[in-house]
Formats: sequence, C-alpha cells, structure tokens
Amino acid sequence: MHDSTRRDARPRIAPAGLMFLAITSIGWGFNWPVTKFLLAELPPLTLRGVTGVLGAVLLALLAVTRRQSLKVEPAIWPRLLTAAVLNVTGWMVLMGLALLWLPASEAALIAYTMPVWASIIAWPVLGERPTVLRTLGLVLAFAGLATIMGGNGIAASAEKAPGIIMALAGALGFAVGTVFSKKYPIRLPPITAAAWQIGIGCLPISIVGLLVETTHLDKVTPLGWWLLIYSTVVQFCIAYVSWFAALARLPASVAAIGTMAVPVIGVVASAIALGEPLGAGQIAALIFTLAAVVLATR
Repeated sequence: MHDSTRRDARPRIAPAGLMFLAITSIGWGFNWPVTKFLLAELPPLTLRGVTGVLGAVLLALLAVTRRQSLKVEPAIWPRLLTAAVLNVTGWMVLMGLALLWLPASEAALIAYTMPVWASIIAWPVLGERPTVLRTLGLVLAFAGLATIMGGNGIAASAEKAPGIIMALAGALGFAVGTVFSKKYPIRLPPITAAAWQIGIGCLPISIVGLLVETTHLDKVTPLGWWLLIYSTVVQFCIAYVSWFAALARLPASVAAIGTMAVPVIGVVASAIALGEPLGAGQIAALIFTLAAVVLATR
C-alpha cells in the first residue's frame, strides 16, 4: 500500500505537456539563427524592441480573448517593472548586441548557462545551498565558456570578447531576474504577466532604437519580412504560450530541464541555415553547457 501511495504521489508526465515543451524549444531554438540573419538587415535595438512590443500587443489581445484581466494592482508594479528590466530589457539588448560579435550558436550556448547562475545566486538570496552537483555544474559551465573563448586562438577570442561579455551579462541578468521573481512572485495570470513584462521591457528598447538607429525598411528582403513575422509571432506568442501550457502540465523541474533543447536546436539550426561552424570546439562547448545545466537543475 505504501509503495502504491508513493507511485501515485509521483508527478506524472503529461504527453500534452511534453508536446507544448517541444513547441517552445523549437520556437526559441530556431529564433537564434533567425535573429542573426535579421541583424544583417535591421539594427539590433530596433529589431529586438519593435518585435517585442508587437509580440506584447498580440499577447495582450490573447489574454483578453481568454478572459484574463490585464489589470495590475499598484502593489505589483515595482516587482513587475524590476522583472521586466532584468528578464526582458537587459536580455534583449545584451543578447541582440552579442550577436554582432558572436555566431548564433555560441551566443545560444552562453545564454543557456542561465540555470547555473540562478542556482548560485539562489544560495544567498533564497537560502538554497548549492549541492556538490551544482558546484560541479558551475565548473563545467566555465569549461564551456573557456572552450568558446579559446577554441579558435587568442586573436579570435579577443575579437569575440565584447560578445562573450554581453551574452554572459545577459545570462546573469536573467538569472537574477529568475531568482527575484521566485522571491517576489508576480501574481498575475501567466499570459497577462508575459504581455506586461515583454511590453514594458521592450518599449524603451524600441524608442531608443528608433531614435538613434537608422532603419532602411526598403532593404529588408522578402525572407527578412517572413523572419520578422516568425520572431514576433512564434518567439513571443506561440513559444511563450506553449511554455505556460507546458508549465501547467509538467513538474517545474521537467520543464526547466526541457529548455536545454533550445541551445541544441540553436547550434544545429545555425550550422545548417547560416553555415556556422560545428566542429570539435562547438560540440565540446555544447556538451559542457548541457552537462552544467543538467547538474545545476538536479
């Protein structure tokens, strides 16, 4: 009877949840080479900001159609603004700029060291002591970064340094935002919370981009327009909604580990679509990064 009770108490893996998680990973994974391609046709701040604002509007419309209120209580605004700056503004700006120096595959690998940094930050903030496995995960994450930085020689590493620093800063900022959101949860319906965070986070980026950057829409290719639609609709709407649907159906740990498919898809898709290298250095960095995240989330 006790065995039966324990079996029943275990979280069940819903097939629908895995399907939604797969949609999320594919949507976010393919967006890395998509963004890299679009940066050749549009300036980074305008690209990231405007697509984010449009995505937030679409999410808000989706929330309304699902009868989710867009109202935000006054007490929630401070944490909502803080989360938007950490999780959206910093992430979008830093990752968009990092792609000017890094291949999409390498930027994706650095970006998805986020769970490792979050586990370290959670120790002093949330009182979650790092285990031996999480400490080993941190070591492997540094090994992955070292592989990216040194794989093609010192000169190449110096050229990539600004991109590596920006991508790492974006990952750290997102990790801080994750821990902040856990300590100070935003009590809003999930789609509403995403719409507000993405909108608040991307609006200043789009304003600054439109003011300081020069955008030549006439030079955007037909493929570029289709990829803009992908970045807006798939990345911000379909992938985010699928992520919320996956979280509602899967244990949080399963969903978090499932996002490790994102850099894998990003690396492979970038190699196929953009002709980026997929040699021993990139494969080693991929293995180190995935192993680090697996250990950090156990």
